[in-house]
Amino acid sequence: MMTLIYMLVILLNIYTWVIILRAVMSWVAPVPTHPLALMLVNITEPVLKPLRRLVPPSALGGIDVSPILAILAIQVIRYGLISLAYSLIDASGTPL
Repeated sequence: MMTLIYMLVILLNIYTWVIILRAVMSWVAPVPTHPLALMLVNITEPVLKPLRRLVPPSALGGIDVSPILAILAIQVIRYGLISLAYSLIDASGTPL
């Protein structure tokens, strides 16, 4: 169980950096057909699109806050997983 939690925390950390990379790339306006840009869009869009509907950029003067909201949500999930791991260690006395 601890290994699964550890792997999920690592994946969430990687996904956070992917979102940050996409946000930075959007500032420098890369070629939209570049394979790296397409890969980042394909990986992050399923998370960012619903957040954009929740807080549309037009409501904030064109500023897209969906990456910030996604990173905040990921951090909440990550800290929940870490708390779960610590509770499993405390409950059994030894890590699983």
